This record gives sequence, C-alpha cells and structure tokens, in this order.
Amino acid sequence: MKAAIFTRKNSFDIGGNFFTVVAAALLLALGLFVTPPAVATPPDGPAPSDGARGELRRIIEGVTSATGVRYQAKDSADRSMDAAKIIQDSSGIYLAVYHTMLADGRFHAALATSTDLLNWTLAHDFGEGSSQPTITQISDGGFVMAWEQDPSNHIAVRYYPTLGQLLAGSAARSFDAPRTLSRCAEGTPNIYAVRLSPDIDHSTIIIGGHYFANCDVDRQMKAQLTNFSNWSATVERTFDDAMLYWGVKGNIGDRDTVDYKGFPYAMVEGQYAKNDFRTWRIFLYDYTTLNADTTAITTAGGSVAFANPSITSLRLPDGRNAILVALFLPSEGAAPGEAGELIYFRAV
Repeated sequence: MKAAIFTRKNSFDIGGNFFTVVAAALLLALGLFVTPPAVATPPDGPAPSDGARGELRRIIEGVTSATGVRYQAKDSADRSMDAAKIIQDSSGIYLAVYHTMLADGRFHAALATSTDLLNWTLAHDFGEGSSQPTITQISDGGFVMAWEQDPSNHIAVRYYPTLGQLLAGSAARSFDAPRTLSRCAEGTPNIYAVRLSPDIDHSTIIIGGHYFANCDVDRQMKAQLTNFSNWSATVERTFDDAMLYWGVKGNIGDRDTVDYKGFPYAMVEGQYAKNDFRTWRIFLYDYTTLNADTTAITTAGGSVAFANPSITSLRLPDGRNAILVALFLPSEGAAPGEAGELIYFRAV
C-alpha cells in the first residue's frame, strides 16, 4: 500500500477459486464456516509452528511494550521513511530503504544508515518513480534491492557488489521485470531468497509481490529472476485464500518474511474494504499451516489502521537479539501524532 494520497492499482483473477470463495462467503455469513479454505493443520493435534507463531504475534502486537519505538520516523533530511525495510549488514551497520512523496509529486525510494535503529542519516535517493523498496545482503557480501518503478508500474531489481556502491547508488546489474500477470501494475516486492551459483550472473532470486488482478484489486504473486536476465511469475492463490477467509475484500498487498524459532512466517497487509484506508490491517501468515492469523496491534494512542509491514531479525547495539517491525499508519486510521512510519523492536 502506498501513502493515503495515492490510490493503489491491482487485479484479482480468482479463476478456479471463484466457487470456493463464493461458497466460503455464504457459509461465513451463516456462521457455519469455521475452517479456512487452505487448511494444512496436522490431523493429530496442533501444528508445530503454533507456539512460535503465537509468540511472534505478541511481539508484533506489542508496540507499547517494545524495547524501542519511533513514531512518524524521518531521516536526516526530514523525509518521511514510509514503507521502510530495515536490515543489519555483516559489519553491523543498520540500513533502511523506504520511499517518500517529494515536492515533484513523485515517490522517491531512498537509503539511510543508523547506529541505533531510531535516528537515520540519508545516504542516497534512487530517483523519481521508485517506491516500496526492499533490500537483502547476499552471500558474496553484496546487496540486492528491489522496488516498484513507475510509470508502467513494475518490479525493478538492482545488484550492488559492495556497501560503498550501495551507498552511492551505483548498481552493477539492473533488471526491470516485464508485467506478465496484470496489464496494469505489479509491485510491492519482497526478497525471499538469493542463491549464487557461484555469482550474480549465475543466480536465482525469488521475489514476492502483488499483481493488480483484473486492474481492480491487488493479489499475491511470486517470481523468479534467473541469472539476472530471465523472469517468470506465478500467482500465489494459497496465500490469497488465507486472507480471503478473514473477509478481506480490498487489496492484499505488501508482505515481508522472517524465520522465528525455526519456522517461516510472513507479515502481510490486507484491506477489508476496497479504497478505504482505515480498513488496512496486518495478518501473520504461517508457511507451515498455510493459514493466517489476524493481529491486534496496540499503539500508544490507539491507531487502528496498519499497512506496508516489514520484519527483520537482527542484533541491537547492545548485542541482544531482537525482532524489528516497521509499519505505515495511514492518516485515516491513525491516532494524533502517529500517522506515518512506525518503527519498533523488541529484544528476544
């Protein structure tokens, strides 16, 4: 989801799932539907991921009990750090990529550095039309970034061999993906994995994203970029089904993943009512059970709408392990003084 001043584009091609979704909606209305459409819970008891998922959900929900919190996060140039993704590189430096709507009326993705996770120094602007950025450090020490690029909203992927080249915005490899699932828009990327065999020119990059289904609502996709030159994308219907179960009727958009206590999870945004920014909520998707939990995030002022989630496992400056979460709070559902980017973390 982009800032509230921007109306998202997206499409929903439910295809073969049409009758499943309609039947589920009717049963839910009658109070008879108690099981999500995509159920993978073992028949002989709770899933092994249940306990860890519950702990992680409480961390995500507990803004008021976090180790560190920053509402309305901005960088050293007073830019809002919307849709931030924060990582820690191998040297211990904290890096954030994010976007800001500038005076030219365009989104600009940017990079900032920090030593404490709360105060950020602007390092580079990636140019007009770039938004929803994400970043990961890979096994050769370099960095892969992806973002949504307009016009013709699509996913752009960049490779920076060193931290210096990243800070300067000097990409060694660039790829702009063709749109194959929607004629209108594909974007909000996250990076699932990067495998080198043995280098970036012989690599496999797995990227998540949204596609604007039928140019109507965002739905989930997964893509593979091979050897930084060949792109293929597929729809993620199981992911969508886990959200549709909860009555999400608007966009299913941005997501980010984390491993917690040996299990993979994703935070994902879902919009209960199309075009209503107040109805954005965060869900916790469990890759073990293929189901999603709702969350009840509690802020100091009682904000109700949350979007553009990112989540990272890292070390705090004092050496403790922590889970860091970043969320965008649309103004329509934000408490006074809380609209904008929220960054918080808890030692674990």
